[in-house]
Amino acid sequence: MRDALEEGPGDARLAVAPVGTAPLRCLDLQLEPRAWTARYGPGEPGLCGAVEGPAVLLLRTRDLLALPFPLARPVPTAIFIQAALRGWGLRVVPAAFPAPRRPPVSPHGRWKAEKLGESRRRQLMRDLGVKREVLADGGERWYGCSKETARCFGTVHARTPQYLLAGRWTPPCCLRALRETARHVAGALEAAGVRYWLEGGSLLGAARLGDIIPWDYDVDLGIYREDVGKCRWLAAAAAGEPVEDAEGFLWEKAAEGDFYRVHYSRSNR
Repeated sequence: MRDALEEGPGDARLAVAPVGTAPLRCLDLQLEPRAWTARYGPGEPGLCGAVEGPAVLLLRTRDLLALPFPLARPVPTAIFIQAALRGWGLRVVPAAFPAPRRPPVSPHGRWKAEKLGESRRRQLMRDLGVKREVLADGGERWYGCSKETARCFGTVHARTPQYLLAGRWTPPCCLRALRETARHVAGALEAAGVRYWLEGGSLLGAARLGDIIPWDYDVDLGIYREDVGKCRWLAAAAAGEPVEDAEGFLWEKAAEGDFYRVHYSRSNR
């Protein structure tokens, strides 16, 4: 492994060797910091960005200590993501380490280990600013906000959310919540016979992208004032207090203008 780092061609900063008889699966790893996303795909031999399977990692001390989270767990995932952000190469060494002998694990012990691993992975993704992992098989893991949590970005000041100041786009979990909310509201308005249309940045995103603009944080709809009474949720919000509908979306009349807001939930506004 040392020779692979010292003498191998290219700019490899990590050497990886399998543990046991099963070969490692080589993966491509693309980081999209603006979109808060780590994207895995099939890798080519010699061009891995990450590997799947039990492995031993070797890298130089100076490289390890240059990482902001050098010993975060799970260690392989933490190092692969931080290495990908720096463009470091990864070289797989075919010779395997023997698998250690371990006593059998009880179902409860396995459950505890899985829960601990999941908790560590979530904390790691929070530390690294990853809200979504797109897996090589097309599946996804999400680490951002949900209906039961607050949104995962802070204040919007002077029409500028905090993430834009950091050079990022709207977190993908928030975009997903916006899409769900927009579909829900459109369905409720259509069912009630309320006429509506897209406005502002939402209309621009629909025309240009067929989607929400990646850095937008709301969806703008126009309606006729005389149609408000047709929708029970708009009518209830117009009466004063915010009202939660049967699917947990929160409807309210804005205090500062002649418009209404519909939030993803009471927690996630």
